[in-house]
Amino acid sequence: MWRLNKVRHKDGRQGDSVEELKLKRREHEKALRQARRDRQLVSKRLLLNDDEDQPEVTMDTISGEHDVVSLLHKLQQSGPERDAHLKALSKALRDPSAQLTFIKQENSMHLLVGLLTGSDATCRLHAVRCLHELSHSPITNVAPACLPATPYLLTYLSGQSTKFTELCLYTLGNLCPDSDAVKEKLLAQGIIPALANCIENQRPNLAVVEAVGFTLSQLLQAKDAAEKIVPMVLASSLPSHLLSVLTPDPKFGLAPAIECAWCLHYLTCSVKDNRVLLSHGALFQCSSLLVSLGGAVAEGNKEEGMELFICPLLRCLGNLLSSCPAKDLSAQMGDVRIVVALCALLQAYLQTQPALARESAWVLNNLTAHSSALCSALLTLNLVPGLIQLLPFSQGINTMILRVLANIAHKKKEFCVQLAHRGLLSALCATLKMADQEMVTLSMDVLFMLVVSGPQVSEEFVKQGGLSLLEAIQYNSEGEIRQRATHLLEQHLMS
Repeated sequence: MWRLNKVRHKDGRQGDSVEELKLKRREHEKALRQARRDRQLVSKRLLLNDDEDQPEVTMDTISGEHDVVSLLHKLQQSGPERDAHLKALSKALRDPSAQLTFIKQENSMHLLVGLLTGSDATCRLHAVRCLHELSHSPITNVAPACLPATPYLLTYLSGQSTKFTELCLYTLGNLCPDSDAVKEKLLAQGIIPALANCIENQRPNLAVVEAVGFTLSQLLQAKDAAEKIVPMVLASSLPSHLLSVLTPDPKFGLAPAIECAWCLHYLTCSVKDNRVLLSHGALFQCSSLLVSLGGAVAEGNKEEGMELFICPLLRCLGNLLSSCPAKDLSAQMGDVRIVVALCALLQAYLQTQPALARESAWVLNNLTAHSSALCSALLTLNLVPGLIQLLPFSQGINTMILRVLANIAHKKKEFCVQLAHRGLLSALCATLKMADQEMVTLSMDVLFMLVVSGPQVSEEFVKQGGLSLLEAIQYNSEGEIRQRATHLLEQHLMS
């Protein structure tokens, strides 16, 4: 099964400390993705050197500021020690005070850009490491100070060095959210076509692909992304490349697929018309992956990090459905196994990840609103009893399940009879007694469709004590609910 590997496959010095560092890094990146899933916030990411065993800065502030000034003076002189001075500078720049000192020094950025664009490959790598440390700064005016370097960072995305390209990408991704000026400049400098070219040329290199996904997701979360960024992305080759990455590599892990899935989510929720993504087969791709993931989860294979992949896929699918004409749904979706998968995800994450269970129910609601065939599949595959059992759950899950059941009942009268035979009437008798007014209102809607579907359903409801229940509801504090109860009693049950 697909795994979220804790160790990225990169060239580097072997040893326990290196592997431990990479493990910490993967755990940190997982936490960042979790934060994105929960709050959809931009987040910065710091890549550590392979020969480091911890990211913490141990120098004191005064020493760090002094080191920066001293190292800048030394770097102005050419010589064999320049590489060592640059490496020392990159470490010194982990201290926020040192970062502030650096940008205040005259010609400091000009010097760094000169080293970044020089002929010495080692100096270039250490220079981009310095920029990467600056991009991770919590100080807001550090990012604009890095603007002179951004054209070169974008140019280097077409380079051959994996480590160098990766550093450039994460540096650009870190700079994006800090300043509107930086973001506008990057857009004007062509960051979107640069990312498209990079992911196309580096497609076999999943570490770089993951970094492209991170940088693009930072851009797509901007407040004005829907107007300024999303149209540029949709007009580029990026959508097809993002979709191609969604199928995870079993050796590398889920990380690139997770980043690209979040990019697609930000795209689908930023526009009302998702025909561009539909034309690339996004609906089929997302639903097929969810079918596979739902099948794995149903068998008990809940690999670590899988939920961080499932969540954006669910959101993509739910958003795409609103742009897909009902007549094209069956061709776009593939087969009815998607409802089996969604029910499996609902059950699997109900206790441990209720938010994910609610997302699954939301997609199921969107699907059943569009398709009679999928409503029929829920009945034919005997999935409805499992859904009915979820009605006592709160956190928005029960209301969404009721909407799914209402969609089924709305499609055909014979579906109403089948719902009644599967125990929905007794479940409604319980939900009508709930304190949640929304649940009571939805229950009344579903009950009305069942009762008017035929006399046998009405008779069964009366046998289960439905008359006294509706009579009690006539005293509900909500006028609309009282009116519905009276209408059912007088027009359909007691006439």
